[in-house]
Amino acid sequence: MPPRASSLVESLRAFGYSPAAALADLIDNSITARASNCWIRFFWAGRDSFITVLDDGAGMTEGVLREAMRPGTTSPLEERDRADLGRFGLGLKTASFSQCRRLTVRSKTTSTSPAVRAWDLDYVGQTSEWRLLTQAEPETRSRLNPLDEMQSGTIVAWEKLDRLVGGAEANDERAHRRFLSMVDEVEAHLGMVFHRFLSGARKRIKISINGREVTAWDPYMQHHAATQPLASEKLFLHGSELQVSPYVLPHHSRLDDAQSRRGGGPQGWNAQQGFYVYRNNRLLVAGSWLGLGFAKEEHYKLARIAVDLPNTMDHDWDINVTKSKAVPPGVLRDDMLRIARATRDRAVSIYRHRGQIVARAASEPWVFVWLRSDTHRKITYRINREHPLVKGFLASLDNASAKSLQMVLRLVEETVPVPTMVVDSSEHPDQQAAPFDRAASREVLDVMRLIYQTFRREGISHELALKRLGVMEPFNRFPELIANLDVAENQ
Repeated sequence: MPPRASSLVESLRAFGYSPAAALADLIDNSITARASNCWIRFFWAGRDSFITVLDDGAGMTEGVLREAMRPGTTSPLEERDRADLGRFGLGLKTASFSQCRRLTVRSKTTSTSPAVRAWDLDYVGQTSEWRLLTQAEPETRSRLNPLDEMQSGTIVAWEKLDRLVGGAEANDERAHRRFLSMVDEVEAHLGMVFHRFLSGARKRIKISINGREVTAWDPYMQHHAATQPLASEKLFLHGSELQVSPYVLPHHSRLDDAQSRRGGGPQGWNAQQGFYVYRNNRLLVAGSWLGLGFAKEEHYKLARIAVDLPNTMDHDWDINVTKSKAVPPGVLRDDMLRIARATRDRAVSIYRHRGQIVARAASEPWVFVWLRSDTHRKITYRINREHPLVKGFLASLDNASAKSLQMVLRLVEETVPVPTMVVDSSEHPDQQAAPFDRAASREVLDVMRLIYQTFRREGISHELALKRLGVMEPFNRFPELIANLDVAENQ
């Protein structure tokens, strides 16, 4: 009982690909074919718009191309080359069908002439047969000509973009803007999914979109000095090895505006927290707690964990057709939970302490202005009475005035607008001001000098007073001003 072609081919369009994920599947084939370059072209012409993907890989002979166009080329149970980025033998077809109604592929090797094969879903519907076309449509042929400039390679053309364009006219500005917005989303997605192939020691391919090179997005900000790589672990499943590498990213106070925008990634800081699952260096899942029972919350947004799998674990991790889902096998859940908890604990510590690695519990009592208290299952925030400025000011007052100030401080403590701060931080994470963010250097120096003088009155040496300022929040962010204070006090 062969499946009815006209029905099944429409069902193959419903795997849930986004345009970006569909194009990533095509790039997988280019990387597997050892391409050094991949050129993507988006051309807007209303309902006649098209997309082409050209690479300079090994290419395919006519026989290989014919097999590559067969739905279900290989079984997911077959053993594959360790560098193969596919699994189901469906990627080229289902990814393309999800976005267009006509798929045309032209390919050649260094020793064979170009071969062409095409699927036209309207033609399949009319004939109710799996008829693979051996020629490109007249209007398609010129779009495939760039392959002529290659010694070997493949070009894929998507036409009849009903899912992307529909019946829009070329002068439909709103539809054109949607098309251009989709191009930007594709660029961001490819820079994320293939970041290990686009940069660093592993660089293997250059991807361009309409002449603009796609830049890699590093989820872990590994080149930033404040990023904390935690200890990597090797786990084993059925004799195969996988590696888990946790990272805690820098607090926003340690990033400038450009770094903060870049670090947030395509979906933003909150959405990008969690595990990043790779197979053969290709990113499959970008920010998920993998069903381990954790929610994506504001104070864990600095936690990102890389998981590197070989393609022999596809079945165990339930990798789906669109390469966007992974589920850890039961025997690894306890290890994954343990690693996730440790990373989240470190991330929330950095988040609460505004990027300071030193723990409050182990700090001297004069380091922080605010203290966090967790008693009787209630969390409160108190002004540190041992802070030099507070302690010194209280000591300078008579009993009545000191008592009045204590009452003012208590009122401030009891009315800290924590809910509003949490909402603002969640909705506007890039707009949270750092301490003395807009203050002139002179203002910061004046406060530093007051604290320095308080230390000195307590009999603390000049060198130790400066050292204390260097670790005190938030003056540890202004080492150059501490150096200026050192010079001024020694003159």
